[in-house]
Amino acid sequence: MITHDVRTYKSAEHLPRQDQLAWKIAEVAADPIAVDADVTEMIINRIIDNAAVAAASVARRPVASARAQALCHPMAPGATVFGLADTRVSPEWAAWANGTAVRELDFHDTFLAADYSHPGDNIPPILAVAQHTGKSGADLIRGLATGYEIQVNLVRGICLHEHKIDHIAHLGPSAAAGIGTLLGLPVETIYQAVQQALHVTTTTRQSRKGEISSWKAFAPAFAGKMAIEAVDRVMRGEGAPSPAWEGEDGFIAYLLSGPNARYHVPLPGKGQAKRAILDTYTKEHSAEYQSQALIDLARRMGPQIGDPGQIDSVVIHTSHHTHYVIGTGANDPQKMDPKASRETLDHSIMYIFAVALEDGGWHHERSYAPERANRPETVALWHKISTVEYPEWTRRYHAHDPAEKAFGGRVVVTLKDGRVIEDSLALADAHPDGARPFVRENYVQKFLTLSDGIIAAAEQQRFLQAAAALAELKAGDLAALNFTVNADRLGAPRPQGIFDWGAK
Repeated sequence: MITHDVRTYKSAEHLPRQDQLAWKIAEVAADPIAVDADVTEMIINRIIDNAAVAAASVARRPVASARAQALCHPMAPGATVFGLADTRVSPEWAAWANGTAVRELDFHDTFLAADYSHPGDNIPPILAVAQHTGKSGADLIRGLATGYEIQVNLVRGICLHEHKIDHIAHLGPSAAAGIGTLLGLPVETIYQAVQQALHVTTTTRQSRKGEISSWKAFAPAFAGKMAIEAVDRVMRGEGAPSPAWEGEDGFIAYLLSGPNARYHVPLPGKGQAKRAILDTYTKEHSAEYQSQALIDLARRMGPQIGDPGQIDSVVIHTSHHTHYVIGTGANDPQKMDPKASRETLDHSIMYIFAVALEDGGWHHERSYAPERANRPETVALWHKISTVEYPEWTRRYHAHDPAEKAFGGRVVVTLKDGRVIEDSLALADAHPDGARPFVRENYVQKFLTLSDGIIAAAEQQRFLQAAAALAELKAGDLAALNFTVNADRLGAPRPQGIFDWGAK
């Protein structure tokens, strides 16, 4: 890996293109290095993972809305839409619909470093373009390896959340780079597309603050859609704001740490394999990643505690991020409100820990149900839980050494009789270094569980067989990576919008 020093340059200074971050990213994307076998296997796992959570969300309102919008943009050859057979839409709209389905339940893969991300968000836009352009499974694998590589390494090197910038600002460039690899585009074209994608996908973190709405699910789909449009424009000869990161009025100077800041972004050198996907991890539980280990810890502590009604207080000692984003450090009253949206409850570790402790586990639907959130005993326990930042957990959260890196915390439970029960867990059980690391069998079981009663058994097996054979899928065969469901599983019809105004 080569670590690139990235800083702002005044307009009067000459910064050659080959020294700009976007050019370095484009060079990685254009490098025709083969994809390692273990990387290919993990790409297949994540395609299965994405399909699992998309199936579970296929009838939910935001997903149905995104799908209804996509269906207003039919195209041949086009790309497929989750749940629908023999339907093709324009690839950017397929990315929009499928990206929303993948993201709605907050239940797919994750990578956390200087910033945080869900790199599986690269799959819908890159797959949509691959389907539309008739690419092969091997082409798709190369494109996805790039998408993961670029997003993971931007997340390693550039922190967005300290400036309240949403993490999709790393996703737009990575998806554009992955599409560039997929299509075999030259460095110059990818360079311009990456910069365009950064420019149009920079948004604030209010999408994950306060009254969190369905936009949290739409945001990554928007970044994927914008990446496709950026690549299309550049292929037609259009350019981008340049240099996007280093410019005097650019991303670093005015949206991040300012003109004097320096960032260090690692990227593979020429001829080096793209292996970053192996540093990412998926979720066993449908909740914010920082809650994964704490759900497992609640499950472990439950038998020691016994009756949750005997609890006087619970204090979760954890990282800066967990405390300030999903903990009491956020100072969001909505995180303590039983009438809060699912998206808000997903970002309340106080609620999540209370339910996981009472139920001995977590369910992607039942744990968020309004009747579950409004149980008096749950509300009482929930309001006894608080978080504090503990420096050692913050240090481990940002550690570069995989043996040190941790996303959990220490929980101190004080009972009404004065007894104190405490325990800690650094990594979720499903983490690659956890107690029960996810392997292919777990991804398949997750898919079968989440799609049970939604996708017919024969269709489940057909999809899994197609995914497992990804590397052998020939040009034009990538529609096999879609799944179909019966119409009655797609949810209620959505109200009409602008695109289908006046439609019968």
